[in-house]
Amino acid sequence: MDKNKRKEIWEKKVSEELKDKSTIDLEILSPEGIKVKPLYTDTDLKNLKHLDFFPGQEPYVRGPKASMYKGRPWTIRQYAGFSTAKESNAFYKKNLSAGQKGLSVAFDLATHRGYDSDHVRVQGDVGKAGVAIDTVEDMKILFDDIPLDKISVSMTMNGAVLPILSSYIVAAEEQGVSLEKLSGTIQNDILKEFMVRNTFIYPPEPSMRIVSDIISFTSKKMPKFNSISISGYHMQEAGANLVQELAFTIADGLEYVRAAKNRRLNVDDFAPRLSFFFAIGMNFFMEAAKLRAARYLWSNWMKKLFDCKKSQSQILRTHCQTSGASLQEQDPYNNIIRTTIEALAAVLGGTQSLHTNSFDEAIALPTDFSSKIARNTQLILQNETGVTDSIDPLAGSYYVENLTNELIEKSNELIQKIENLGGMTKAIVSGFPKSEIEKSAIKKQARIDSGEEIIVGVNKFQSNVRDEVDVLDIDNNAVRKEQIERLKKIKKERDENLVQQALKNIETAAKTDDSNLLELFINAMRCRATLGETSYALEKVYGRHEADQKIEKNIYSENYSKKENLEKVSDSLNEFLKIEDTSPVIYMAKLGQDGHDRGIKVLASAFSDFGLDVKMGQLFQSPLEVVKEAINTNAHIIGVSSLAAGHKTLIPELINELKNHNAEDIIVVCGGVIPKKDYKFLYDSGVAAIFGPGTAIPEATEMIINKTTNHLKRMHNYRMARIKG
Repeated sequence: MDKNKRKEIWEKKVSEELKDKSTIDLEILSPEGIKVKPLYTDTDLKNLKHLDFFPGQEPYVRGPKASMYKGRPWTIRQYAGFSTAKESNAFYKKNLSAGQKGLSVAFDLATHRGYDSDHVRVQGDVGKAGVAIDTVEDMKILFDDIPLDKISVSMTMNGAVLPILSSYIVAAEEQGVSLEKLSGTIQNDILKEFMVRNTFIYPPEPSMRIVSDIISFTSKKMPKFNSISISGYHMQEAGANLVQELAFTIADGLEYVRAAKNRRLNVDDFAPRLSFFFAIGMNFFMEAAKLRAARYLWSNWMKKLFDCKKSQSQILRTHCQTSGASLQEQDPYNNIIRTTIEALAAVLGGTQSLHTNSFDEAIALPTDFSSKIARNTQLILQNETGVTDSIDPLAGSYYVENLTNELIEKSNELIQKIENLGGMTKAIVSGFPKSEIEKSAIKKQARIDSGEEIIVGVNKFQSNVRDEVDVLDIDNNAVRKEQIERLKKIKKERDENLVQQALKNIETAAKTDDSNLLELFINAMRCRATLGETSYALEKVYGRHEADQKIEKNIYSENYSKKENLEKVSDSLNEFLKIEDTSPVIYMAKLGQDGHDRGIKVLASAFSDFGLDVKMGQLFQSPLEVVKEAINTNAHIIGVSSLAAGHKTLIPELINELKNHNAEDIIVVCGGVIPKKDYKFLYDSGVAAIFGPGTAIPEATEMIINKTTNHLKRMHNYRMARIKG
């Protein structure tokens, strides 16, 4: 019997088996626009261009090295940093002794944004979601008794990349480790900050000068150190589909190569030390195929645009991290399973290093207990599963090879569009990538809220039993106090004349563009200048960048399929309009230095579609600034999005400012990563409603309108008097 006859028999059998399941779609259209067939055969492998190569051979689809994990397994990393440098140091040493091979450092948001811990704008951010670094002394404590000539260090830093990298270099220098012995990676990927994460300081153009200065310095003096980690991770976390993550990440990389070439660097001198960083979500086979496609795309575009002479310049090497956005507050132990699946996808895709998230990160910062499980997930994969026994075990899979090809083709189209716009810097200034990612995020949330995209324990198979888990709670005030005391001591003991001259040299170099900024920052850190002082020296020349906060409309409503649920929202809105002659005005706020705005942008879009009058605040506002703006816009509601654990400091301060301005008729609601144990504290502080992860937006909208209506009935006369007065 020939193959065509066998296929005909199969199709008939499928039709018979599914005759009572007419709702099942045999062909699925993925969020990336890829048509996923129910069955693939060897005929689907015909004409695929990437199949005729072995691992370690251009275009490197099957892996950047010929031997892959047979020669060396992936590096097990744990992204961590919290509270003080001393506490983080103890955590690192414990993990290294337990089998971890490299360090991945998380910095607090004050550090990311170039502020010292004593700055008035960072009261709720110091030591939260990362370690606080103000001077090289903090960096020395961070790596105390950790041999920097033997341990690879990855640092997630972009905005304040110059003071952080220079502090690391000086700390190593004073440990007796020379530049050429340092190994690891500095993220140094500022372009993605303008699209998704927003921990930028300076505008795009001068930021690119900083990137190229770092590439220049490290390529000449730090041969084992990766000068940049081009990151798609935060794009997927912000809602990008996999084609967008691939295309925008590769396009970012090409832009960095251009910037370095414009500084008269030879591409083959620095390109071999560029690295990448991707998120790994729950679409198992698509994620494995994504890493294969990424290597093909980078190899081909580098050869096409820059005519590399060294093969190493075309090789994409990547770190991966399991998704934080896939983690759920509901049934949190399910997150261990999610992380394991994602980790396996990264390994089968051929990652060079991997961080596995802890199961409690949808609730709070990870504990020692949860971090141990996350680390052991990788140890088990490496030592018990046999995944390192064969090089590229998914090769030849009808399904995976077709997904790889589809991702290549669709990503190429999007990369070419970026090139036609003049490259990624110009595309970012136009707002195109950011807008596309936000639209994708809104569509995804609508699918989840409609139940079309199933999340176990959240919108299906919910449990009536709540698992209580311990969470890590950082005493922000104590950390800040300790950092400020150390700052005072350092400033008292240093040579102030040397510091001021070093700062003046930085400012002059920023104006003239004829010196390497990293060299000048290293000198300033040797003199014990602070992170905030050196950052401000550049800010005086470059200014601080402000993002344009735009609301994407009519996307959530068009993609939300359970229209009957919107009737409840409409009924609540009609009740509100009986007492007010205007729609509810909600002022959407991000407090402190947390720039993650996926949640607030999705909510703003949906609220707008449902009939609320949405006012978007700027990022990085203080509680006082939010209150003043809310009053000026006649807001009925302030909606606060919290992700970085500053809610216990910043939200009570916001409510106190409302009292100080006689604006208690404005209610405060909040949502985001807020532990349940903090709910009572926030309610006692005056918060009207809290929406944890997994809350459906129509449900939240209905509750917000109802609470506002009831509150206004009590406060109506008070409010009218304030508006008229």
